[in-house]
Amino acid sequence: MDLSISDDQRMYVETVQKFVRQDVLPGILDREKDHDFPLDLIRKAWELGLLNLSIPASVRGYDMDLVSTALIVKELSYGDTGLSTSAMCNDLANVVVAMNGTDEQRELFLRPFTEEPVLASFCLTEPGAGSDNSAMTTFMRKQDDGTYLLNGEKCFITNASYATQFTVFCKVGKPGGLMMACLVIPHETVSKADITTLPSGGREIRLPGGGVVVTGKPETKLGQRLSNTATVNFEDVVVPGDWIIGNRRLGFQYAMDVLDYARPMVAAIGLGLARRAFDVTIAYTRDRSQFGERICDMPVARNTLVDMWKKVETAEAILMKAACKIEEETDDRGIFASFAKNAAAEAALFCAAEGLHLHGGYGFMEEYEISKLLRDAQIVDIYEGTREVQDMIIGRELA
Repeated sequence: MDLSISDDQRMYVETVQKFVRQDVLPGILDREKDHDFPLDLIRKAWELGLLNLSIPASVRGYDMDLVSTALIVKELSYGDTGLSTSAMCNDLANVVVAMNGTDEQRELFLRPFTEEPVLASFCLTEPGAGSDNSAMTTFMRKQDDGTYLLNGEKCFITNASYATQFTVFCKVGKPGGLMMACLVIPHETVSKADITTLPSGGREIRLPGGGVVVTGKPETKLGQRLSNTATVNFEDVVVPGDWIIGNRRLGFQYAMDVLDYARPMVAAIGLGLARRAFDVTIAYTRDRSQFGERICDMPVARNTLVDMWKKVETAEAILMKAACKIEEETDDRGIFASFAKNAAAEAALFCAAEGLHLHGGYGFMEEYEISKLLRDAQIVDIYEGTREVQDMIIGRELA
């Protein structure tokens, strides 16, 4: 396990840092206040090669290792975690195809993402099935002609209002079935569909092969307002056999494999936010004086800054170790993926909360970035598995 940064990785980091400094951070509070989905930044990130990092060399032309991916996501999250969440969602939706799809499916489902800055959605969570994915009721039923009919509802789906491709996990046969499948409703089909904008702000997508996909009104969220989130309903969607990824009985295992990949990415999101919270707090406490000295020179404030720094550095070390273990496919990679996710979420929450505290009353004002960071940090502790779920995974593996 080599934790040193290569010249290529250093180049990736510098590219993202320049993009964040020049394009993301300027005006970020205005964008956030307006709940502005940053299609212009998505396009620029795509042009720079910062999206779709999980697409294999056979389609993309080159491979991106997981350590490099984590470094890119971390730096992008330093600018805004809503932006990085929407960007990372493409990989969340597409990595299952890269891992388990046929060569033909990789070409059909992944090629569009190399040709234009389109977005995908990963459709797993349901109103009654959050942490317990086995409780999902979305299902597909086989028809006499060999196709399947998909019905069900998904919620909290990133990119739903803008997605041109949906990766969907569902039960097979009936809502209460034991088998779970993974399927893709491809860009080729959605882009050719009859799409209607609904009065609610959602979309109705009538697919050429039969059926309707309906996305709901974009959710109004506490934080990560640059990331789009909405419900997705599938109504009698006709699913040909070649839309089903791998074995239609192994969807649960595929979902778990995706989450093992995703958790270090969420850790990178939390780490980028934690680092940003630390940096804006350092800058504020250097400029602000109380009782005749800079806040950062006061022992009680200095101790807090030290604790913030330690949280950031610890989370980064765990993240890099987790990324290396997943890259090397070690037996304990799942433990470290969960550990990295929890450590980074803890760092994000701690640095944002303590950073706001050191800002005093100014931190409570929306014009200061630390208040945005505190709101954004909350979801890092929840999505892709809450801290309790991560501890359950670690405990199960240790025992």
